[in-house]
Parts: sequence; structure tokens; C-alpha cells
Amino acid sequence: MNRMRFGIFLAPFHKPGINPTLALEQDLELVQWLDRCDYDEVWFGEHHSAGSEISADPMLMIATAAQRTRHIRLGTGVVSVSYHNPLWVAERIVQLDHLTRGRAMLGVGPGSLPTDAAMVGLSQEHTRRLLAEGLDIMTRLIRTEDPVNFENERWVLKDARLHLRPYSNFDIATAAVASPTGPKLAGRYGTGMISIGATTAAGFDALALHWDVLEAEARHHGHVADRSKWRLVGLCHIAETAEQARRDVEYGIEHWFHYFQEIAAFPQMSMPGQNAKEMIDFINESGFGAIGTPEMCRAQIDRLWKQSNGGFGAYLMLAHNWANFEATKKSYELIAREVFPHFQGQHHSTMQAAIRAQKMRPDLAAVHAKAVETAQTAYAAEKAARDAAE
Repeated sequence: MNRMRFGIFLAPFHKPGINPTLALEQDLELVQWLDRCDYDEVWFGEHHSAGSEISADPMLMIATAAQRTRHIRLGTGVVSVSYHNPLWVAERIVQLDHLTRGRAMLGVGPGSLPTDAAMVGLSQEHTRRLLAEGLDIMTRLIRTEDPVNFENERWVLKDARLHLRPYSNFDIATAAVASPTGPKLAGRYGTGMISIGATTAAGFDALALHWDVLEAEARHHGHVADRSKWRLVGLCHIAETAEQARRDVEYGIEHWFHYFQEIAAFPQMSMPGQNAKEMIDFINESGFGAIGTPEMCRAQIDRLWKQSNGGFGAYLMLAHNWANFEATKKSYELIAREVFPHFQGQHHSTMQAAIRAQKMRPDLAAVHAKAVETAQTAYAAEKAARDAAE
């Protein structure tokens, strides 16, 4: 496995009724903060209803964030392919590939909010098929220069080609929750996979199965399955003490739970809890996430690593606004400072260097003290001789 990458999956989640301009600006400020804290990637969502997830176009967020950051990679998390002509999706991501000098990534999914699909006359029973058809078209457009002809009830393509060829061999990833659709498509088309809700009961149980499906499909279609392209999405909020972390999330955790309990028709994310204490306890006791210390976050990632039965390439935190903005930034900074090194090879190397130096200290300190004493004696003799000569 390569160095584990870290990032966030930014839907985003905002309380209805607040200033949306400020909320979107803070999302972009958060991405700038993550860039400074050495996070690897951010994935922006696409949603069109239900009041909380107020990013309608992840590519607009990528274009804006790219101008404010230096290193962090920026992905669509995800484009709801069933809503769009796949030719235009491919055209826009290739343009972003040029504008970002290869920092853009394409994540695709069927569309998660039924209230979105309803507004464009789509039933959820058709969105997965449309995703499969759309991904087939997009990979052909991006990877070859052959014309694409296709027709279904929503799209017509006639000798379609991309206007520009890609700037880079950018990442493409499919979303997976509980069903085998995402891993099946990832294996078939040789893309990465984003396991959203990996810590839910259904998502956690499906992790190893997802990889088995991806690997089998990849083998059948002549691709090599690459675990470094597998991203798992989970939940964390970290503070210097567990008590502080619990106080932090009292700011917004009840709204977040209410959204999934009462508003979003997304049953995989439904969860119990009537007040902040019950919700925090559920997150920690169920394994759904970690609200507490860096040690708890490390344990959560270790748990997912074992369940994946072979490892994964990136851990993405689901951005949630449980805490206010300053506490949220502090959480991400602590994770970068205290958690990253354990999964990127730095903790062991620096700790071992400190242990070696500690073991050598008595002998080296004695040699150093002797050298100082010798220098002092020599200087005293030199000064005495000079004084006598004068």
C-alpha cells in the first residue's frame, strides 16, 4: 500500500435558514485550511433540494477552490450522472483538469436524494441504470478519441467527441453505499471507488464484499484492481479532550441527525437519538464515528482497515458542521497533527529516532562534557601563558 491519504467529503450540511452566501464561503475557507494542514483531497457534493446540502454544482466549487489553494486535489463528490448528459459532464471535468493543472477528480453516482430526481421526472428505480450507461459513455470519451453514438429515453449522442483532450490521467471514482452497483462499475471500468457511509451498519458490513465485487469485475474486464484508489468515508470530531469534543458538537449535531431522521429520504443513514447526549453516545458506541480524542480517531481508522480485509488508499471525513467553524478547523488540525503520522509512516520513524537518541544520550553526553572540559582547560592554559608573556 502507498501512503494513506486524508481528505473530506463535503456535501455540505448546513442548517436551513442561515445565510447561504456565508455558509458557502466558509466551506471554501475550510478547504483553504485543509490545504494548509496538508490534507490530500476534498470532494464536493451535488444536491438540489431538502434545504441542507446547498451545493448544486461541485464543479463550480472546484473552480473557485482551485484559485484559493495550492496543493489539495479537488473532486466531484459526486456528480449525479442520471441528471446530466454525460457528454457535457465529460467536457466540464476535462476543462477543470486543464484549469487546475491536473488537480481535478471525477466522482460519479446515481443521485442520492429522491427529491432531486423527482424534479426532473426521474424515479430512483432508473438512476443506477442511467449511471452505468453514462459512465460507459464518459470513459469512452475521456480515454479514446473514437466517436460515441448512443440513444436512450434521456440522451442522444451522435458522433460525440470531446472538444479538448484531458490534461492529465485524472482520477475517476464511483460511489458505493450498500448495493454492489458502485463496486461493479468501478471494476468494469477500472475506476476508483468511494465507499460513502462506510461506518454505517450496512456500509461497514459491505466493505470486504465491495472489494471482492470490484476485484472480480476488474479481473473479468481486464483491469487491475488498485486498493490505493479505494476511499472510505467516515465521521470524526476531535478535540484535545473527549469532554471538549462532546461540548463542541452540541452546537449542531441535533440538526444533522434531524436531517437524516426526518427530511432526507436516504434510509442507509437513518439513526436513533432524541437529544445531543443520545446522539453522541450512538456515534461512539455503534462505531458510526468518533467524537473525542485523536486516539479515538486512530482506532476508528484501524477498525475500518481491518474490516476492509486488505486496506484502502484514503480516509475521507464526512464534513458535518456538528461544531462551530473554529472548533471544526481545530478538529481537522488535530487530526493532521496527531493522526496522519500513524498512517503515513512518520510516527514510527520519528519515535524510533527519539528512542535511539535517548539510549545514546548518556554516553554522548559524557563525551560532550569531556570535550567542553578539555576546551576549557586548554583555554585556561593558553590564557595563563599569554598573561605570563605580557
